[in-house]
Amino acid sequence: MSAPGAVLTRRPVGGGSGHPDPDRPRLGGAFAQVALALVCAGYTTGASLGWGSPRLALFMGDFGLSAAAFTAAVSCFLYGRTHRGDTRPAWLLFAFSSFMAASGNAVWGWYEVVLRTEVPDSSAADLFFLLFAPPAIVGLLVLAKKPVTRAGWVCLGLDAWLIGGSLLTLSWSLALARTAHFEGEPVAQAALALAYPLLDIVLVSMVLVLHFRRSQANRSATNTAIAALALTVLCDALFTSPLLRENYASGQLLDAGWFAGSLLLAYAPWGVRRPPDTAAAPRGPWLHSRPVAGSLAALTPYLAAAVCTLGILYNVVEGRRVDRVVVLTGCTVVLALVVRQGIMLLDNIALTHELAQKENHFRSLVQGSSDVIMIAAPTGTLRYVSPAASGVYGRDADDLIGSELASLIHPDDLGAVVHEVRRFLAVSPADEPTTRIECRFRSGRGDWLNVESTVNRHQGGLIFNSRDVTERVRLQAQLQHNAEHDPLTDLPNRALFTRRVRQALAGRRSSDQGTAVLFIDLDGFKGVNDRLGHQAGDDLLVQAARRLHDSVRAGDTAARLGGDEFAALILGDGGRDRAARRNQVQEIADRLRLTLSQPYRVDGGNEVRVAASIGVAFAEPGIEAGALLRNADLAMYRAKAAGKDRVELYAPQMQAEVVRRTELAARLRTALHEGEFALLHQPVVDLATGRISAVSAQARWRSSQGILFTPAEYLRVTDDGERTAELGRWLFEEAVEQAAERAGIGHRTPVSVRLSARRLLDRSLPLGSVESLLTRHGLPSGSLIVELADSDPRTSLDELEQRLVALRRLGVRIALDGFGSGHVAINALRRLPVDILKLDRGLVEGVVESARLRKITRGVLRIAGELGMRTVAEGVDVPEQVVALRAMGCSHAQGMAFSGPLDEYRLRRALVRDEYPLPGAVPVRAGNRPQIRSNNETPVPPT
Repeated sequence: MSAPGAVLTRRPVGGGSGHPDPDRPRLGGAFAQVALALVCAGYTTGASLGWGSPRLALFMGDFGLSAAAFTAAVSCFLYGRTHRGDTRPAWLLFAFSSFMAASGNAVWGWYEVVLRTEVPDSSAADLFFLLFAPPAIVGLLVLAKKPVTRAGWVCLGLDAWLIGGSLLTLSWSLALARTAHFEGEPVAQAALALAYPLLDIVLVSMVLVLHFRRSQANRSATNTAIAALALTVLCDALFTSPLLRENYASGQLLDAGWFAGSLLLAYAPWGVRRPPDTAAAPRGPWLHSRPVAGSLAALTPYLAAAVCTLGILYNVVEGRRVDRVVVLTGCTVVLALVVRQGIMLLDNIALTHELAQKENHFRSLVQGSSDVIMIAAPTGTLRYVSPAASGVYGRDADDLIGSELASLIHPDDLGAVVHEVRRFLAVSPADEPTTRIECRFRSGRGDWLNVESTVNRHQGGLIFNSRDVTERVRLQAQLQHNAEHDPLTDLPNRALFTRRVRQALAGRRSSDQGTAVLFIDLDGFKGVNDRLGHQAGDDLLVQAARRLHDSVRAGDTAARLGGDEFAALILGDGGRDRAARRNQVQEIADRLRLTLSQPYRVDGGNEVRVAASIGVAFAEPGIEAGALLRNADLAMYRAKAAGKDRVELYAPQMQAEVVRRTELAARLRTALHEGEFALLHQPVVDLATGRISAVSAQARWRSSQGILFTPAEYLRVTDDGERTAELGRWLFEEAVEQAAERAGIGHRTPVSVRLSARRLLDRSLPLGSVESLLTRHGLPSGSLIVELADSDPRTSLDELEQRLVALRRLGVRIALDGFGSGHVAINALRRLPVDILKLDRGLVEGVVESARLRKITRGVLRIAGELGMRTVAEGVDVPEQVVALRAMGCSHAQGMAFSGPLDEYRLRRALVRDEYPLPGAVPVRAGNRPQIRSNNETPVPPT
């Protein structure tokens, strides 16, 4: 942009623009043209040398011309049949005209070659030759550009007569008058002699007129056809001259003209044609010049009058008496010229008036338009600016005229504008008539406006139709920002964060293994939402986002992925010390964890605390963005599983664990239907007598690989609530059915089945189904115990109480499982109709060693005794626990101290025996305790 006019610098068309020159023929067209030239040259050579023998000369002069004309007839006929359009009748007429010429030459050859006689003065050949011109004349009229007004049709006829009358005057003076007054010759023979030149004059007139009035469609074919007919007429004119006709013989050089004209007409419809729009494209220094064809068309009437005058002067110079035909023809030509000039004068006056109206109309449109219209010269100087510039740009149009366009465009946008303008000027106008450019434009107020311009070519320069789109650009930028940012915290969302991670892993940073992604989850956020409401939760998220954004570096990215999940992209510094970089990123993560764990003031001053579990994953060579994000997510979940409020670095075994759990969950979906689940029962022992007072139903999964899984293990790998509910229904129905079978043989021991409060309330186990199940299997009243295992604070105790009361009416006893582990246990004990209280294993495990825990357990047992409830200690694994719990007043216990879970066969044997030995007061010695695990920790072989 060293020169102001460089904006509009035009590259040469075809000079590397990638567009072929439309005027350049293709390979097939060039081959056809060369072949045509060689055939015509061969015929001309043969005719000039006499073909070597008179016999061959006659044959080639007659049947050779017939074959060429017949080829033209077939070619034009086939083109007319296969191509639909306005020019189809013209080619069919040319085909008929050529067929007449072929027939005439064939008849001529019949006399000369076959019959070996001279051709009669009047024969069928003359009829065929006379029928050659009329179809060709009509065909030329079809190819002509049709006038749109009545005056145009009149001018077309006058132009044809001007040319024809002038040629008739000159021809009559030179030769036709002598032919018309030839004495001793019959009238028919004289008329026939005159018919040839007169028809040729008419044909020449139409050729000349249509050369300047040809249609734009298929101009190459039209020009070739006109040239072919012109060559044929020229040979006819030479043939009709008395001097040449007297010495003419078939096979001479004159036949080469007819032969070439026929082949040229055959080639015309199939020749290579250029698009009509290409020829109209202005190029080079001829941009401002008038077309040569238009100038010649304007001079045609005057040239015709000059030819007519020349014919009359010839008679005067030769001293001849002026023939009446010449006088009459000359007068009509002059009259036609006067009439035509009058019509053109009236037409010019009407066009001038119409042009003035259109100019006023377009001037009003331009001046009243809200868009700014600017015309730039090839040098880049503004030559015209519409008045709308004052309202759009804040600058008067007169101030902008004469300024350089490059000086008004923002420097950052100038390169793109120059590139687009040069590209636009390099392509063909037919391929791309307009283009659009958007850039920033200097306004009169000193700021930059976003301007969108539609650019058109104009006499070597450009026309810019510009409008202010600043508000639209601002709105688009705002919409783009909203689509890529979280509406609450204004941090980048998941889509934008993923794109930036992808960018960080590409390009020059692809080999930087110091780039890391941090996944952050706020532990305890859900509790804030439940206690204080969503407004407080949103306030907390906004503050956490602000802390996260302030904690990362300027080049890093902090984002909110959704809910209480955040992420951070820490870009690498290009260093090669991976250990130091890992320590640095871990320090950043620890500092961020501490920052996010600081107290928050929400909802008018309430102070809340949340912790942060952070997973860190480092980039590896060849890793993709999705895989890196997944690794950080796995590390974050490992941090939550390990106790929350901590930082975990990704390790490959985390992915292996996920794969294992996924495979296990997939096998679990079909395990129930394939009979891989088994129902076991663990005895509940009366600590006073040692007898079995109940059995606790437990499901075990023995997979097809032979691995035994406890409920805690196989339920942890699936989040499929439907599958869990299906397993719960199977456990309940199977336990009732087996309990009924045992009752039928005399073992009326109650069975205890664990159900969650949520499952009771969501009607997955309807009340009617429980009653029908007990009735169907004939289970006696009191033989079913439902263990309520749920401590969700959102559970409605009112609905749960109604549900349990309905179950008790069916003879079902209710046990409160896991008492002492949740904050809702006391409230549930106060509200719900409970028959049995099961102590949580957390109260049982340390009851021997911890005096404090013994006091708590003793207090719980005392409360249960005062409420009249039976107590069951769960997870009693060693004899010392049995002694301690019995001393505290616990009435029942289950665990490995008595028996593990039993299958149906071993359970029935235990029920027959119906007694377990109760340990006495055995001293507890350190290191002498049996290594027995509880029933909830059944050994599981590694997978």
